Amino acid sequence: MIPFLDLKKINEPYETVFQEKLKLVLDNGWYILGKEVETFEKAFAEYCQTQYCIGVGNGFDALVLIFKGYIQLGKLQKGDEVIVPANTYIASILAILQADLVPVLVEPKLETYNINPDLIREKITLKTKAVLAVHLYGQLAEMDKITEIAIENDLIIVEDAAQSHGAKTNSNNLKFQIPNFDDSKNDNLKSKINNLKSAIAYSFYPGKNLGCLGDGGAITTNDSELAKVLFSLRNYGSEKKYFNEYIGVNSRLDELQAAFLNAKLPNLDADNEKRRIVAKRYLSEIKSDKIILPFWDFSTNHVFHLFVIRTSKRDHLQAYLAQNNIQTVIHYPVPPHKQKAFLEWNALFYPITEKIHDEILSLPMSPVLTEDEISFIVDVLNQY
Repeated sequence: MIPFLDLKKINEPYETVFQEKLKLVLDNGWYILGKEVETFEKAFAEYCQTQYCIGVGNGFDALVLIFKGYIQLGKLQKGDEVIVPANTYIASILAILQADLVPVLVEPKLETYNINPDLIREKITLKTKAVLAVHLYGQLAEMDKITEIAIENDLIIVEDAAQSHGAKTNSNNLKFQIPNFDDSKNDNLKSKINNLKSAIAYSFYPGKNLGCLGDGGAITTNDSELAKVLFSLRNYGSEKKYFNEYIGVNSRLDELQAAFLNAKLPNLDADNEKRRIVAKRYLSEIKSDKIILPFWDFSTNHVFHLFVIRTSKRDHLQAYLAQNNIQTVIHYPVPPHKQKAFLEWNALFYPITEKIHDEILSLPMSPVLTEDEISFIVDVLNQY
């Protein structure tokens, strides 16, 4: 069987250094918010080209804390609307609800699976205060267009980068860019852009492009006010032990998981490039007219956390691949608005979202897939 994702094989090269890291943490005798977390926060901030990184318990908490941080700063209020893709993983929507905000679903583009910026404007109301851009499957959303809309409507932008570690625009890593904009000629617009400080949530769940050996997450931002609040909120709302400025939570990146991430971070770009090599082979060699391949412009804006194809007979194709010892996964079989948890949404109709969820299938994708395994997968698909 060719596994969908062989985590054991991915982590095998780190076994010795993981053992060394474990001994180091044990010898230090500091198990919560110690040197490993501090080292990782600094290294990941530098990697993402941001000023601050706040390590938290998981990617979901990262999103929730961003929204709660903006509420604490008075930039959001409970009941405000947040625009979010209709086809995202449900965690994106649950985070909005957890912060007592209101999710407003917007359809994606069928080609990219990311939110369609052209549909955002029609969903904006007087209550709309933020946009949650999700970089699904490892491909960046169209941040230039989303940013222009946000500036025009004074919206906060939050990014869910749980699946897109290391994805870059042509100019910078997940930074907002306004095409052909000369900020020296428009002080008002320059002020708006300076006030539009992003906050980006990451997950280090084991299967992510940068994964630890348990749960973990982080927030990156250039907003010093927000960072100050987030450092407190993750630790019971405390800046100094036993003194609590805010109603916070317990969501701290584990010291040992941070140690493992410190070992793996230097190889993230190389691993992402290996994923792109796999994707290039899939895109150039899969020739079946029954399979729709994903869109990619061959830039660094895609890190292929997942390689997602579409077919009108998804269950039949998945069974066929399983019979040929190829494991696949469906990301995701049921769209959020059709989940039992959201009974009040079940009657809503999002045709593009529903088509995607009915047809998508994720092929094996990882930096440890061999050339022979890729060839076998391609041959089996081309015989379908």
